[in-house]
Amino acid sequence: MSLKRNPQDPQNENNSYETKRLILRPMSLEDTAFILDLYNRPKFIQFIGDRNLKTLSDAEDYIRNRFLPQMERLGYGNYLMLTKDGNHKIGGVGIFEREGLDVVDIGFSLLDEFEGKGYAYEAALKIKSVGMDDFGLKKISAITTKDNFSSQKLIEKLGLKFQKYVTIPNDPEELMYYETEYF
Repeated sequence: MSLKRNPQDPQNENNSYETKRLILRPMSLEDTAFILDLYNRPKFIQFIGDRNLKTLSDAEDYIRNRFLPQMERLGYGNYLMLTKDGNHKIGGVGIFEREGLDVVDIGFSLLDEFEGKGYAYEAALKIKSVGMDDFGLKKISAITTKDNFSSQKLIEKLGLKFQKYVTIPNDPEELMYYETEYF
């Protein structure tokens, strides 16, 4: 799915990106407690799904087995959103290979207390640009639930267009599928 691989080491500081208000760096094992918190928030479970992370060990295994291998293999994946002002861990954003989708998927999630401030859009716009400009991705997709109106709005603001409804393996819910292309 990636046309060119980033020659940088995935854990290298150079694999971090900045926006006006955020630092985006690859998710790492030091983010275990944050992932456990974020992935157990009611909105995360409602709109993204229950990843069944109940302990710090579960969260560490999830990072080790899901996030790190893709970052190592492709050079991109899941990034932690850190505020420049205060260095707060506020969310995650990334481009993912997802079973059941032919096109890599952009995704984002925020702690509730940081929603509605434009952080997810700022981070997703940067990661979309990185994927297309630095990694040569020709298409990026996004999926969301039918009732997640704020994500639908953000996805459309990123320039992705609704294409169809899809289901992905191990999830019976029909999801909205968006896609964009660079020419």
